[in-house]
Amino acid sequence: MANVEPPTFKLVLVGDGGTGKTTFVKRHLTGEFEKKYIATLGVEVHPLGFHTNFGAICFNTWDTAGQEKFGGLRDGYYINGQCGIIMFDLTSRITYKNVPNWHRDLVRVCENIPIVLCGNKVDIKERKVKPKNIDFHRKKSLQYYDISAKSNYNFEKPFLWLARKLVGNPSLEFVASPALAPPEVAVDPLLMAEYANELNSAVTVPLPEEDDDL
Repeated sequence: MANVEPPTFKLVLVGDGGTGKTTFVKRHLTGEFEKKYIATLGVEVHPLGFHTNFGAICFNTWDTAGQEKFGGLRDGYYINGQCGIIMFDLTSRITYKNVPNWHRDLVRVCENIPIVLCGNKVDIKERKVKPKNIDFHRKKSLQYYDISAKSNYNFEKPFLWLARKLVGNPSLEFVASPALAPPEVAVDPLLMAEYANELNSAVTVPLPEEDDDL
């Protein structure tokens, strides 16, 4: 039987430096050994594969590899992006404050793509960006998840949400977990439940009227 290439989507991963983008990608071991470096753009592309109830799916995940410190990414990085993840660090307010800039740059080139906003490092107790203060995704109709790259908490959620959107099937499920590196830290399940409740409650609060992200 001939090998059929799985459907492959270009996923653009953006956010301030130090938010954990590379760690997030590297949790997925299958991508660890296959990364390609596109020198002209200064970017690493990691093919991350998932098995679903409809067959395999692959995200070619473009990781900026520190390029953002030079101010703004080249459009070549975003071109033909089919989905995106914007990452910030829950222990650093400035990284959340910069989310609108990343979002603006991304949608300027890739209009109407599904995007997930991820608050990383939820395993760290000194959380600075509280669930009630996270509302950018509601203004822009994005999906939001608290995640922890180091503990694998919610690791697959952004990919599953994007896969369902891209395939156009809400009943798509991942059938086999990727072989993740063992967690480096453990999350407190009670604290995670508390955050989840706070995030759910925050959704019912009306958004502020002023548009502060212009």
